Amino acid sequence: MTMDNLTLPPWDKYNQTLIAQVHPPDWKNPTPASRYNLVVIGGGTAGLVTAAGAAGLGARVALVEKYLLGGDCLNVGCVPSKSMIRSSRAAADVRDAERFGVRVPPGVEIDFAAAMERMRQVRAAISPHDSAKRFSELGVDVFLGTARFSGPDTVEVGGQQLRFKRAVIATGARAVQPPIQGLATTGYLTNETVFSLTERPRRLAVIGGGPLGCELAQAFQRLGSQVVLFHKHHHLLGREDADAAELLQKTFLRESIRLVLDSQIKRVERTPGEKLIHFVAQGRAESVVVDEILAGTGRAPNVEGLNLEGVGVQYDSREGVKVDDRLRTTNPRIYTAGDVCLRWKFTHAADSTARIVIQNALFFGRKKLSSLNLPRVTYTDPEIAHIGLSEHDAQEGSIPLDTFTRPFAEVDRALCDGEPDGFVKIHVRKGTDEILGATIVARHAGEMISEISVAMAAKLGLGKLASVIHPYPTQAEAIRQCGDAYNRTRLTPGVKKLFQSWLAWTR
Repeated sequence: MTMDNLTLPPWDKYNQTLIAQVHPPDWKNPTPASRYNLVVIGGGTAGLVTAAGAAGLGARVALVEKYLLGGDCLNVGCVPSKSMIRSSRAAADVRDAERFGVRVPPGVEIDFAAAMERMRQVRAAISPHDSAKRFSELGVDVFLGTARFSGPDTVEVGGQQLRFKRAVIATGARAVQPPIQGLATTGYLTNETVFSLTERPRRLAVIGGGPLGCELAQAFQRLGSQVVLFHKHHHLLGREDADAAELLQKTFLRESIRLVLDSQIKRVERTPGEKLIHFVAQGRAESVVVDEILAGTGRAPNVEGLNLEGVGVQYDSREGVKVDDRLRTTNPRIYTAGDVCLRWKFTHAADSTARIVIQNALFFGRKKLSSLNLPRVTYTDPEIAHIGLSEHDAQEGSIPLDTFTRPFAEVDRALCDGEPDGFVKIHVRKGTDEILGATIVARHAGEMISEISVAMAAKLGLGKLASVIHPYPTQAEAIRQCGDAYNRTRLTPGVKKLFQSWLAWTR
């Protein structure tokens, strides 16, 4: 990517359409209003939701974006990655077709360039939702350029001063460069560059076994690359349920992804046409030759260049802008939302925090960040979806749990689908049916977790979910079956004896 001439490789018709929507080369910034109710810095999900929501309520809003509206999600995150993952699933389905009685003729090939072109086409098709034109039509003054606080109530962009009553920092985050000797000079990919590939890397090293690393490792392997995944811990997805992580590791091994766990990369060097990675794993020094390296080891908040010090906004270069539970910074006139202040860097978290900011900044609301119960999904195959407490969280907090698990090997629809691997696991407060957390591992776990989210938000207990009629056969029946399992625990020997006595008396 470059900002000077606003090109995004490859410069085909789809990327040209994208740029025309989210940073039009001929865009002219409007004349600033005398004062704005809200000036929003950053045009990713958090900024867009804040700006649109506030403008829809009648506020005078300015939105500033220095690069591409839509932020990471549209341009280098959710949209391109999920489009690529969909292509990789199609490839996996063709590979596995014979076990369903469908014989695919030999010679079927994966066209990597075509899969990436489809990704760019999808991204371009979605881009009008986040476009400068659309937000201008919503009543938002859209300014393209670099913003910085220039005074206690002003933001400067392109030589113009935007006066505000309240401001919102929504500048997001960026990929972190791993501190590995030789990596920068050798060259590597991040989520910000990987989706510009048009040729498939024959051998790909992925650094990092978190969600991003796992999703793209599996996608590239299925699309024909030979993938080696490096992770510094002894199992993938360290914050997820241990059973879920183990199941995914077995899946990766079955799909011939090489896992190098408990590893430390010592240095990287370039050789003619290749890249050589030197590492230590389980006490042994080894090396591996690859064609490309993808780093997925975390994200850092974009706090530089804003002159936060000049307006009394405290921040940390790793943790981001410091906020209270109402998303106010240490300057009560300035709020923040999204990746720049959150531990959980999800699009839906950015959206949810933007809604809190609108209410609190404009209407003296008392909405709290701590009230959110955020689900998360790792979009591997199977997907891993989670909400609320995990068993590890409960142990650390000394919260006693009862856990109800339904393996998909015992769910009729999962067997029909040929997807017996996975489970629904629901945690309740011990002795009650109050749902405290859940993990679902299934091909479409992300579509299923919302039923648990709704139950938790509405304070519906697990016992209530047993009475919700689920269509048969569906994989979501596993949720109801966990409810049935809970209800069976209420049938104590004493209660059962009373029922037996009643039935005997009514014969």
